[in-house]
Amino acid sequence: QVQLVESGGGLVQAGGSLRLSCAASGRSFSSYTMGWFRQAPGKEREFVATITRSGGTTNYADSAKDRFTISRDNTKNTVYLQLNSLKPEDTAVYYCTAKLWSASEFNYWGQGTQVTVSS
Repeated sequence: QVQLVESGGGLVQAGGSLRLSCAASGRSFSSYTMGWFRQAPGKEREFVATITRSGGTTNYADSAKDRFTISRDNTKNTVYLQLNSLKPEDTAVYYCTAKLWSASEFNYWGQGTQVTVSS
């Protein structure tokens, strides 16, 4: 089992940047595929990015490509999401998520961190 705690959210102007962090507790962090999702007010939670256990492969939503970067440091049990060129439509609660490499769905979630982008 793994517990996830996000940090790094905040208020930023359009065009600005933020770096979100997700610290994982528990053993075998490197056994988990990690991801980020987000949920805007009045909308369903949506996929943002994922990263494989070794960090060798990443996948992004179209809205995140070329602006966001997911990475991980297995020595620190932490996954990151660098947000660049932020837009007001990026305003949402960002959630860190994890699943064992063999699982079909993400089944561990953090509490979320708020990102607000002003125009």
